[in-house]
Amino acid sequence: MPDLVWDEVKNFFNPDLMGALPDLSVPGASLEDWQILFDLVRSNGWRWEYLEGGVPGPLPSAAEVLSRPADAETVDLRVWPAPSVLVIFRPMSSEEIDFDVDLRELQGQQGVDVLCELMCATGRALDKAVFMDAEGDRNHPVLGFKPDLDRVVLLADPERI
Repeated sequence: MPDLVWDEVKNFFNPDLMGALPDLSVPGASLEDWQILFDLVRSNGWRWEYLEGGVPGPLPSAAEVLSRPADAETVDLRVWPAPSVLVIFRPMSSEEIDFDVDLRELQGQQGVDVLCELMCATGRALDKAVFMDAEGDRNHPVLGFKPDLDRVVLLADPERI
């Protein structure tokens, strides 16, 4: 049984209502959590690419990435949890794991399932909640992985967005 059903949550996957790139986050993170995430990406069989200033390279340790000077080139960890679904992690702070998905790549039940699998894998590995907010509307999550429930749940009414 899927965590969420398309017909019930399709508004949360509508780019016109949510923005094309909703914000996903793991608040209350640490340097160790970033390292666990990097290890998850390496070990899960997902295709990935690490970019520093747009230049591909090997994925360093989380400590190396997060200790770079404030004026260093930007860093993106691009991950494909499914062949046509790109997730971009942006390691800017050890206190929060931020990432984006493109809702245009997550249509139908298959898209819902891919997002739920990603949120669950991340939340389980970290033993932390993972939230999704509409693009630019931080701190108003609509979906979330709840570790105590071990699943993704609705945090808002999909009919009221």
